[in-house]
Amino acid sequence: MNYIIGAFKPACNISVTFSDGKSRKQVALKKENGQTVMVPLFQSQETISGKISVEPVSGKKVEHNGIKVELLGQIEMYFDRGNFYDFTSLVRELDVPGEIYERKTFPFEFSTVEMPYETYNGVNVRLRYVLKVTISRGYAGSIVQYQDFVVRNYSPPPSINNSIKMEVGIEDCLHIEFEYNKSKYHLKDVIIGKIYFLLVRIKIKNMDLEIRRRESTGSGSNTHVETETLAKFELMDGAPVRGESIPIRLFLSPYELTPTYRNINNKFSVKYYLNLVLVDEEDRRYFKQQEITMYRLGETPEATL
Repeated sequence: MNYIIGAFKPACNISVTFSDGKSRKQVALKKENGQTVMVPLFQSQETISGKISVEPVSGKKVEHNGIKVELLGQIEMYFDRGNFYDFTSLVRELDVPGEIYERKTFPFEFSTVEMPYETYNGVNVRLRYVLKVTISRGYAGSIVQYQDFVVRNYSPPPSINNSIKMEVGIEDCLHIEFEYNKSKYHLKDVIIGKIYFLLVRIKIKNMDLEIRRRESTGSGSNTHVETETLAKFELMDGAPVRGESIPIRLFLSPYELTPTYRNINNKFSVKYYLNLVLVDEEDRRYFKQQEITMYRLGETPEATL
């Protein structure tokens, strides 16, 4: 939809097409109104090019003070909704002031664009990339059209990926050792591990493993933290005995995970945790949380297990 300032009906229709739009992968993007649309997928250092068509409504001419297209990378905090912080801003002038009587097409190109952050829709923050076309019209009100696209960036497997080994216990009551095969996982990975019961003097009813996402926005006293439980996986139902070991095998691909984001443009962070929860017969909960690092592996055959 065209967003018009100072006019009831658009004087023209604006359309944006990408050069490789038919061959480029499309991914789902959830809009502010709740609708999901398919948009092209890019990664950092790619060239974004295409054509912009401006077509006056039949019988009308469009007088303008210039036409431009901007490539914007923006962060919006939901507690400050409507105020976008631009971390990337590039502009191309498409046309000098004049009049348009019939459909006119303008090529555009942004070469090897630095897009360091991924598109993200969170609980309290949104990071988006858009092409913004503006037809400047002075007193008549500018005509603005937005075209979204998604950015995802890929990482090679880490050269060092240590296992996680921890002990948790309550003195003279419970002593558990748990081990996960690594500390860094790609989004389609499998968490493999084991839990050993070294001492059990309380009656455990059940045990779950949770994947939690913690989103931090703002800074200082204005920090907002939201924790979501994305997955809950039952490891055990019933009482364990001393010396028992329970295997863990949790596939990550069914869950909507993102990579770990650390201090994105000093605005927000997203971290992931494995949370081990034990519940005893009196419904007391014992838990141990461990941060894991998530990364996006290039989409090759090795990436899917």
